[in-house]
Amino acid sequence: MSITIKNLSKSYGDQVIYENFNLVLEKNKITGILGPSGSGKSTLLNLCCGLTNPDKGTIEGVNFQSISYIFQEPRLLPWRTVRENLRFVMKQKAIKKPGLDEDRINGMLQLVGLETVGEFYPQELSGGMRQRVSIARAFLYPSELLLMDEPFSSLDCALKNKLMDDFLEIWKNDQRTVVFVSHNRDEIERLSQVILTFSDKPVKILDREENLIDRPRMVCPIDPD
Repeated sequence: MSITIKNLSKSYGDQVIYENFNLVLEKNKITGILGPSGSGKSTLLNLCCGLTNPDKGTIEGVNFQSISYIFQEPRLLPWRTVRENLRFVMKQKAIKKPGLDEDRINGMLQLVGLETVGEFYPQELSGGMRQRVSIARAFLYPSELLLMDEPFSSLDCALKNKLMDDFLEIWKNDQRTVVFVSHNRDEIERLSQVILTFSDKPVKILDREENLIDRPRMVCPIDPD
């Protein structure tokens, strides 16, 4: 089932973010949303997951008990190891298959290149490694909807390309509905099958594009040296 946003309105004081806004987000596709900073992209994610309530209108087709969220910063539990952070989200979903769960954790750690740091704590990892844990955690949680709020914005080019490759490899094996927001067009084109361009607030959809993600591309040049 697609996510259908109908006649959505949201304001903060005198600042109107959305007014009678309508949008359909396609099921099992990665929808990328471009727009200027502060235009309401993150607000839309928060509305879709229930962190923020609309003033008017409805959002249909979202199971609020089945959502993963990747933020700009990893937001890992610092007192738990990498493996324990991943195990925690699986327990939250009341999955009771210990052996199978550990196999899934091991497989996910291997997929994101972190199989040797499972017993490390977040503060012992680099920023890029922590963000890879965040991606692995989001995919291990058995959600129907994955929201991503500029999770690659603070990373250097080489690491950004590696994490995007990791993300697409995981998504191809587990094609859930993804909404990815950024102000960086290269990132959006690298990951998204549908690209929406938002205006500044109050938000209007300026453009909608279909995009192929099955061809190699880099989000920014990498010095071969």
